[in-house]
Amino acid sequence: MAKFMTIGYGDQQGYDRTDPAVRDRAHAHDARLRASGVEAAMAGSPVQVRNHAESGPTVQDGPFMTAALPVAGFAVIEAETLDEAVALASATPCAVAYGVVEVWPLRD
Repeated sequence: MAKFMTIGYGDQQGYDRTDPAVRDRAHAHDARLRASGVEAAMAGSPVQVRNHAESGPTVQDGPFMTAALPVAGFAVIEAETLDEAVALASATPCAVAYGVVEVWPLRD
């Protein structure tokens, strides 16, 4: 099976305007994914790490990526195909609550 990283973007406003029944189904979907072994979590506050020419690490509080919506969470999923990974990601809270989910194939 191939591995895919998902990055979910969304904000509280989009979440709040989503029908609670839709949100509940999305959270149940996430719970099933976790029960099957998927590593998934909400995003915390990031830091940026540099170690140019091995001169010693420096750490700076972030975030540094820019997007229309804030990063809300991450997951690493296994699927046979990209289409299957997309189907799994499409039922998650970020996808249904007016956010977006990126699906990134991971290569060895």
